[in-house]
Amino acid sequence: MEVKDGNGTLLSEGDSVKLIKDLKVRGSSTTLKRGTVVKNIRLTDDAEEIEGKVERTVMVLKTMFVQKM
Repeated sequence: MEVKDGNGTLLSEGDSVKLIKDLKVRGSSTTLKRGTVVKNIRLTDDAEEIEGKVERTVMVLKTMFVQKM
């Protein structure tokens, strides 16, 4: 399975990505700002989602909103 970021670059386990859009967090009043770096990502079973730690919380992010660094 190939996982690609918003620009079409291949992603792999352990990569660092940054957000390319402000994202509201469901169930919280928090907003993740554009440019936030997510290090050491993990791939999921879904090619359109990745997991990563943001502010000491593990979150699932859509790959269309991230860019590989």
